[in-house]
Amino acid sequence: MKILVTGSSGTIGTRLCEKLLSAGHEVVGADWEPCKWNTDVEALRIDIDLRHAEELKKLPTDVDLIIHLAANARVYELVEHPERAIDNFIDTFNILEFARKNDIKKMMFASSRETYGNIHLPDGEKYTEDKAHFMTCESPYTASKIGGEALFEAYKRCYGIDTIIFRFSNVYGMYDDSIRVVPLFYRQAKAGELLKVFGKEKCLDFTYIDDCVDGIILSIDNFESAKNETYNLAFVDGTTIMHLAEQIVELLGSSSKIETTSSRTGEVTHYIADISKAKKAVGYSPKTNFEDGIRLSMEWYKANT
Repeated sequence: MKILVTGSSGTIGTRLCEKLLSAGHEVVGADWEPCKWNTDVEALRIDIDLRHAEELKKLPTDVDLIIHLAANARVYELVEHPERAIDNFIDTFNILEFARKNDIKKMMFASSRETYGNIHLPDGEKYTEDKAHFMTCESPYTASKIGGEALFEAYKRCYGIDTIIFRFSNVYGMYDDSIRVVPLFYRQAKAGELLKVFGKEKCLDFTYIDDCVDGIILSIDNFESAKNETYNLAFVDGTTIMHLAEQIVELLGSSSKIETTSSRTGEVTHYIADISKAKKAVGYSPKTNFEDGIRLSMEWYKANT
């Protein structure tokens, strides 16, 4: 297939492009940032700002599938700078319009577990895809993902574009040197600085990068049977941010102290995914538990940053 990946220089985008290329697909990347991790992925990147519709003329129109990953994706940054959520709406609208105008009939969208908000479930119950709702929207970032899902639904119904929506959950691993919690704690622990945990009881479903990308590729391979649905892609196990901090400090042999404070505005405090729908539809079966994944991540950071 010829596949267009927006956000190709990001963490998921870089690893996905690598895997698609190794599987023999023709890949076109679209990003306004260079890919600093892989020269092959950088070589296929089109330098583009998706906020400006006229720039989409740079993109090839003969693609079989568009995977829309591009987004401003730091939850609390969008609480502080809500205008960045508008970028996400505009990017998504523009790429859908590009598909409509060029008769591209297969699209995938990177959504988020943030769409579930902070609804409380009975003990032991996990989040199934039907539990997301706009009334649980906690942040401008969440709104941009709920709105993106709604746009994809509208273009499916109105213009016959087949879609798959993924709700990712705390994807971590290689190719991420951002201010997300894992690379941030790595840098702080390496320097012996204080690690600050926002919410001592905050418990989230961390997903190792290769498990996330495998879920996308399985969905490409099984697109016809999986299309027009939404899927959780996660590991199905909860890890507290406190445990994450403790593990990183231990793995690095750091002298860093850990401080806890209250959760910040807009943040989800508890999430463990139910992935049975993705497992049934495409055979999704994540393989990397948190302990192995965070060890692999620390090894990667020490070797590459």
